[in-house]
Amino acid sequence: MKIGVPIEIKNNENRVGMTPSGVFELTKRDHTVFVQKNAGFGSGFLDKDYIDAGAIILDTIQDVYEVAEMIIKVKEPIEEEYSLIKPNQVVFTYFHFASSEVLTKAMINSNAICIAYETVEDIDGSLPLLVPMSEVAGRMSIQQGAKYLEKPVKGRGVLLGGVPGVPPGRVLVLGGGVVGVQAAKMAAGLGAIVTILDINMKQLRYINDVMSKNVITEFSNEYNIRKHIKESDLVIGGVLLKGAKAPKLITKEMLKEMRPGTVIVDVAVDQGGCFETTKPTTHEDPTYIIDDIVHYSVANMPGAVPYTSTVALTNVTLPYVVKLANEGWEKACQNNKALEKGLNIVKGEIVYKEIAEAFDLEFVTS
Repeated sequence: MKIGVPIEIKNNENRVGMTPSGVFELTKRDHTVFVQKNAGFGSGFLDKDYIDAGAIILDTIQDVYEVAEMIIKVKEPIEEEYSLIKPNQVVFTYFHFASSEVLTKAMINSNAICIAYETVEDIDGSLPLLVPMSEVAGRMSIQQGAKYLEKPVKGRGVLLGGVPGVPPGRVLVLGGGVVGVQAAKMAAGLGAIVTILDINMKQLRYINDVMSKNVITEFSNEYNIRKHIKESDLVIGGVLLKGAKAPKLITKEMLKEMRPGTVIVDVAVDQGGCFETTKPTTHEDPTYIIDDIVHYSVANMPGAVPYTSTVALTNVTLPYVVKLANEGWEKACQNNKALEKGLNIVKGEIVYKEIAEAFDLEFVTS
């Protein structure tokens, strides 16, 4: 199969869809991999690294899309790429369709096969291709939150870990999944007092067992959310509904109950965000303020640490890329139920129910 790896052109996205080691695994199986010139530069990989792994370097993104039967990316295609995607071309990447009707309709019109990393689902319900980026984003949410709590950037002026004689900061984590656990781990390590809210009692019991004593678990409901936002310095939104829009757990009206300078980090921004006031931002301009509350909602947080993120992503995507390349998308999805769950849009038809429901569009059973 002919496989293309283009440069990511989303704002400040320095990750790349595949490492040189991933390319090597494909070329040794007699697949041809076309990598756009300097595609790996932001992640620390040179064109020579790809050439040594057997790749062919192409000058432009148009060249890559034109020749490839399957495109391997990191982030969803943006407007400049829509016209480059060809009918019957497989595009394997993070799509997060439920947060963008424009993207959804563009991919319907492309007649491509859109397989989303974030909905590939194992038999136990886990999302193996979302986990590593959720781990990165969860940990980064505390780094960024701690930074934007500083007064020069309009935060409350709180040091999360406190110092002797001064109590530590308080962190509220909405969602006890991968993002929430990693965020709590980082915040607890800094010495903050952390509260995790979730509706899954089994998960709360697990968190309660494995976390340090400065991590408290509570059942998630509006009453408890309203109670905790009044005294929290940093709020992390890490709620995920597979393939669907995130629920709005903090409304604009609720911001008035929070202390000025409180920071909220919405890791769920790719799925529409779990705060009503969330709007996607970039690493170039990451924050905005509403009602004296600092909002951080960068839509590609792991892009700030591209080497770590790219290697972690290739580790988990490569086995699926190999299956798709070896067997073709139809046979690969028939033989692998986890990969089949990744099918979102196929030749102009939505085959993932939650996406159709998000925009009241027609759903076709795959």
